[in-house]
Amino acid sequence: MLRWAIVFFVLALIAGFLGFGGLQGDLASIAKILVFVFLVLFVVSLVFGRSAGPPAI
Repeated sequence: MLRWAIVFFVLALIAGFLGFGGLQGDLASIAKILVFVFLVLFVVSLVFGRSAGPPAI
């Protein structure tokens, strides 16, 4: 998911450089949303991954 956020960020930079202002804003918004979703899922996986306890043998 972080890879998609980086892709949309790069596309937003390219669109801004070429003068497509509306497209740049849309791509940057998508990138921000994907980064936020990635961070939330990362924190959730850290919390639930550590609360599982020691592995059963």
